Amino acid sequence: MHVLTLNLNGIRSATSKGVVNHLTKHQADILCLQEVRALPKDIPEVWKTLEHHCHYHPAQKLGYSGVALLSKIKPKKVHIGFGSTFDLEGRVLKADFADYSVVSVYVPSGSSSEHRHTLKMQFLDEFFIYLKKLRRSRRELIFCGDFNIAHKPIDLTNWKANQKNSGFLPQEREWLDKVLDLGYVDTFRQLVGPEAVHYSWWSNRGRARENNVGWRLDYHITTPALTKGAHSPSIYREQFFSDHAPVTIEYNV
Repeated sequence: MHVLTLNLNGIRSATSKGVVNHLTKHQADILCLQEVRALPKDIPEVWKTLEHHCHYHPAQKLGYSGVALLSKIKPKKVHIGFGSTFDLEGRVLKADFADYSVVSVYVPSGSSSEHRHTLKMQFLDEFFIYLKKLRRSRRELIFCGDFNIAHKPIDLTNWKANQKNSGFLPQEREWLDKVLDLGYVDTFRQLVGPEAVHYSWWSNRGRARENNVGWRLDYHITTPALTKGAHSPSIYREQFFSDHAPVTIEYNV
């Protein structure tokens, strides 16, 4: 099963840059998309050519946030949100299949202001409770999305200069430690090894992409059984459809 996650930075913008052609060519079984920034009725018609079952969770605020989950197999059940006030921002969408569930996640960014960082930490606290609850369900789980956190120094270029910046603060990184302590696995990192340099986001400022000055913000967080059968991790950089790159992993289910 080929699972892909991508922050689109606006579905209409990514569409104009050829993302649908890429997704058609690579034929992912499940697509987890973040920062869709559109209502379902405003999704470009070309997305229908993928012939996936499409589920969207837009934000209440137009042109903001929003997640989606597209799958070749029709889900048995789809859950919109996770029972939080943040559901108004369209940040969590879960699809249940026969033997596993997949969740598309978009963690808030806290880089714009102290207020937004405070809201980000509130989201992480509430989402941790949700992660803990689902872990107790003993169901196989894949959480894919933009977590807006670089976990280790290997996960960003200028880690020393960013120790006081949202996205690499100690409390954010400790939050990811706590998630993994619940029994989840950072599957991409597990597969590529602890010293492999891989980034999935680059600033639009300067020559960050050309110089590969980036951050690894996009994750596949899974239960251990799914990690055992996972292989072929990749981050696609030949074309850029947004400021993020698609992150894919193959799972044996």
